[in-house]
Amino acid sequence: MVLDALARLSEERVDHRFKGLPPDAADLTVGELAAQRRNLFTDGFTTPVLALSAERLEHNLAALETYAERHGLAFAPHGKTSMAPQLFQRQIERGAWGITLAVPHQVRVAREFGVERVFLANELVDAAALRWVAAEQDADPAFRFVCYVDSVRGVELMDAALDGASRPVDVVVELAAGEGARTGVRTEAECAAVADAVAGARALRLVGVAGYEGEVPQADPERVRAWLRRLVALAVDFDEAGRFAGLDEIVVSAGGSAWFDAVADVFAEVPELSAPALKLLRSGAYVSHDDGHYQRLTPFNRVPGEGGLEPAFRLWTQVVSRPSAEQAFSNAGKRDAAYDLDLPVAQVVRRDGVERPATGIEVTGLSDQHAWLRTSSEADLEVGDWVGLGLSHPCTSFDKWALIPVAEADGTVVDYIRTFF
Repeated sequence: MVLDALARLSEERVDHRFKGLPPDAADLTVGELAAQRRNLFTDGFTTPVLALSAERLEHNLAALETYAERHGLAFAPHGKTSMAPQLFQRQIERGAWGITLAVPHQVRVAREFGVERVFLANELVDAAALRWVAAEQDADPAFRFVCYVDSVRGVELMDAALDGASRPVDVVVELAAGEGARTGVRTEAECAAVADAVAGARALRLVGVAGYEGEVPQADPERVRAWLRRLVALAVDFDEAGRFAGLDEIVVSAGGSAWFDAVADVFAEVPELSAPALKLLRSGAYVSHDDGHYQRLTPFNRVPGEGGLEPAFRLWTQVVSRPSAEQAFSNAGKRDAAYDLDLPVAQVVRRDGVERPATGIEVTGLSDQHAWLRTSSEADLEVGDWVGLGLSHPCTSFDKWALIPVAEADGTVVDYIRTFF
């Protein structure tokens, strides 16, 4: 089923829906276009075009696989970053336990492509979505679904929506990262009340605890580790109270892309529980990494001996106006580039097949379809030049592109990644 669904992606026709692809590829299938191994720079791709580095993508997939194995962590990378079933499959082939997601639509995408284990990092109270989850569980005994609960009211709504379900839905109590943080239960006493509500529900089963350390207020290593220890202590308290009786494993989950070193350290301290602990890491942005936000925040900056990630995205845009010696404009803007955390960074310029550093060129703003470039006296830039931009924040880079070329270092496009946002 999985391979069949993925194979169908290669049968999709290339047409007007997909930005940046060669116009003369219209009516080819994606598989036929990939087989041609066209060059990104010389074989008809139009700007702007976003590309993923084949080599760096593979490096990043291997890096987190190795890290999780080294630290005894199960890994459910957050799929909302890419919403790309081809990447989900590569992550699972690299040892991922399953895929983390955030909203029902994303779960439906994952199920369409055969993902058998889904961790929903959200409380799910939508009755229609819950009934769909129950039907999926009934239809596929291998399907494992786990989601947050963070309120008694939420538990009541979930139980009512699932009335008559043949299998309970597994839930974990979400511990908030602190006062004023995002979602989650604020105190341990309230966590116990939510757990009591789950125990009284007919259609839910408590299987663990979870949270997101990236929301710890004024996060630093000490504060993040302190919160993670609260999460572990909550699991221990629940276990000692018999809340996990009869389970084959107890879920303890955290881990974004900024603090997975702290998660590894503290989860190594999880004591023996009444059932084996499934220590589930959920980092997602690693798959493409970036040239901004996560480049600054990656834990590998703190533990370089453990490995490293490489930015795999580059947005190619073309200079369309050079009105003065201090200013130029290229043809990629907010519709094409992530800009919610940082502006893109000019990295390289291509002219007549020669690539060189983008010296003296700075992106100072984005319009809908233009990048504003400030150019110093060092800048050698002409109308028609291609400018390669590094992007910040993978989650808002993937979502602007429905079909993304995967290019080797020499520009040979070897694959196309389909996204579903």
